[in-house]
Amino acid sequence: MRADRLLSLLMLLQTRGKMSARALAAELEVTERTIYRDIEALEMAGVPIYAEPGRDGGYGLVDRYRTSLTGLSEGEVRALFMLSIPAPLAELGVTQALKAALLKLTAALPDARRGDEAHVRDRFYLDAVGWEHDGGPTPHLRVIHEAVWQDRRLVVKYRPIFSAEIEQTVDPYGLVVKAGEWHLVFAHRDRIRARRVSEFMDVRLTGEPFARPPDFALEAFWKTWCAERAERQQQFHVRVRVAPGARDWLAYYLGSRARDALAHAGPPDVEGWFTLDLTFDMLETARARLLPLGGAVEVLGPDALRLSMADFAAQVTRLYRPTA
Repeated sequence: MRADRLLSLLMLLQTRGKMSARALAAELEVTERTIYRDIEALEMAGVPIYAEPGRDGGYGLVDRYRTSLTGLSEGEVRALFMLSIPAPLAELGVTQALKAALLKLTAALPDARRGDEAHVRDRFYLDAVGWEHDGGPTPHLRVIHEAVWQDRRLVVKYRPIFSAEIEQTVDPYGLVVKAGEWHLVFAHRDRIRARRVSEFMDVRLTGEPFARPPDFALEAFWKTWCAERAERQQQFHVRVRVAPGARDWLAYYLGSRARDALAHAGPPDVEGWFTLDLTFDMLETARARLLPLGGAVEVLGPDALRLSMADFAAQVTRLYRPTA
């Protein structure tokens, strides 16, 4: 463990130049006292480190002591510097390991490429978390990750909506993160499925090994599962009238369902309104997405949704009606 930290400290000094003990301690998540001991160990090993006292002082490497990494093109270096550590990976506890790996690569780059890092990081940032992701806790992620890595069975407990608790022994095939949320792909009774890790109430590692199917491909399964899920969710059909001025921004609020409907929309009626056919997973979702659009969208059918929209609108009107 200390050897890894010493190498990381050396890489930091190689890539960033002079750094204070406080900055090194914060980067490596250790105390300043530990940094002092590590600096002494590197000096004893013959690494040419100098120290500058004072407020703007710190530790540095003599003559920019560094090796060179060759064979990387400009485009490959740019792609390397675009990498960041997404929050989902941090949940797995690989933050320090990934930072150390990137640091070792960047430290060995020749001088001609050193300026590229700040240039790229000032211009590109990859955020893997979706807008509506609630960042819910995933306390069992580490155990699940261990089971997936070691091909060991898990006992999982969860509670489906409007159902009792379910406990199952499953074969964990893989982990997938989508829009910042982890999903476990697992097999139970010869059926492969996926479930959000945040839904598990309890997870236990059994230690019992299982054999993965030789023809199972995680990426292929996930793409198929997502397509089937999207198809299942588009089962509640709604017909609406859209005001003339709302056509241009409707897709911003309703996403791809509105874009697809607008692409197949007929000509407007005599008042300039367009009739569209939209699909949602259920009535409640349709109501929640259409109510904020106010008078820009009128529900024509089904009647259950139209009546529900009118009921909610009446409740809001009564609540905010001015009092005499």
